[in-house]
Amino acid sequence: MIDRREILDFSREFGLAPHIIEKDYVIGWILAGISNHKDLAPHWVFKGGTCLKKCFFETYRFSEDLDFTIKNPDHLKQEILTNAFKEISNWVYENAGIEIPPNLIQFEFYTNPRAKISVQGKISYRAPLQRGGDLPRIKLDLTSDELLALDPVSREVHHPYSDEPEESISAQCYSFEELFAEKIRALGERLRPRDLYDVIHLHRHAGRDANRALIKDTLEKKCQFKGISIPTMESLGSKAERAELEGEWENMLAHQLPVLPPFEQFWSEISAVFAWLYQAVEKIIPPSMPLMGMPVDDTWQPPAMAHAWHTTTPFEVIRFAAANHLCVGLTYNGTHRLIEPYSLRRTRDGNLLLYAVKHDTGEDRSYRVDRIQGAEPTKISFNPRYVVELTPSGPFAAQPISRKSTGAWKTRAIGMDYSKGASPHGPKYIFRCMTCGKQFTRKSYDASLNQHKNKQGYPCFGRIGTYIRTEY
Repeated sequence: MIDRREILDFSREFGLAPHIIEKDYVIGWILAGISNHKDLAPHWVFKGGTCLKKCFFETYRFSEDLDFTIKNPDHLKQEILTNAFKEISNWVYENAGIEIPPNLIQFEFYTNPRAKISVQGKISYRAPLQRGGDLPRIKLDLTSDELLALDPVSREVHHPYSDEPEESISAQCYSFEELFAEKIRALGERLRPRDLYDVIHLHRHAGRDANRALIKDTLEKKCQFKGISIPTMESLGSKAERAELEGEWENMLAHQLPVLPPFEQFWSEISAVFAWLYQAVEKIIPPSMPLMGMPVDDTWQPPAMAHAWHTTTPFEVIRFAAANHLCVGLTYNGTHRLIEPYSLRRTRDGNLLLYAVKHDTGEDRSYRVDRIQGAEPTKISFNPRYVVELTPSGPFAAQPISRKSTGAWKTRAIGMDYSKGASPHGPKYIFRCMTCGKQFTRKSYDASLNQHKNKQGYPCFGRIGTYIRTEY
């Protein structure tokens, strides 16, 4: 189990309360326990907003629920669920040291609107923060009669903490198209803030190759299954819950995000989602921000998911603002300015540059990251002039950041101070083959791979590795 310092360090980097970070950490290990359970893993399909964040792309909305469609309805029985999660709690404790008291694993059975049995579970845990009083809980929402319109896909679970298992964590998930359709269906049926937030992020991440016809067909099937009309802009706007949606925006989302974006910013984008989906109106993709300043390394891109940078510069807070189209108050060389963040690039000599636009004047600017003295996301939204490249949608490798102070290198990593005596042999960089998942250790930061054998002993021709961690 990671220590308290690591939770607090992530809390600072992500701009969220420590208990939110701790819950995200525990969720990763519970998912690992489910995926390693021989009876549950083949039949439990992960879905919902937590699935989006942990398995597809960074939304920065930290959730507390785990939603599953269960392909084997026999699993929705008290004895089977209780025994399975006792086994999972033992596995999690042995592998991570997280305590899940068996007597605090609870399942409540109820009849859903389709006259079928569904289950709500509550799992209490004792983790790094070791708080007094009642233990925090993670909720499970289990249904066996949901329509699975498309085949599930296997996705890696993003676990940015230092105790990530060597074999990584994977989960059987709804496909991107089914997640998109399910979120639009849910938004149309219940008009909840988290569904609006997720639908907009799904639309922003849907590239030119997104299968709109498949999303639309899946949405129609899901609405027919639920006995509801296909959502439109007009139907959403006329719902009685529309006023409640805006009123609950802060209550339901503020604790899950570093800064709450304005409701109107997200609501105004819904019409573009429906125009794209129903009328095949192409998304307007702005150009990339032009290069300026020092020559950049074209082979480098920032990591797709939340990342522990271990620097005083709040990278993830800036990336959150970019993903949510929010301006950042930047302190740089002793002066303050309001910027629109667009891109993080690395120069050929290893410096990181933040590419941005001054919000008030529209001037393009680049800022050396090591000279940034402070950055705070604001609630001031912007319409992107350039494509936002701080949050790419693919699994890119990213080099860990070291900062040079006067006299000597000081590398700060979670829970450790390497300036006070690190290994004399230098750092080791751990990469995972993006094709077969096998891990490799390098003495230099080199993500290229030669032909190798996968875990089953067969040849693998994967040529690039994704960065996992640095060991000292």
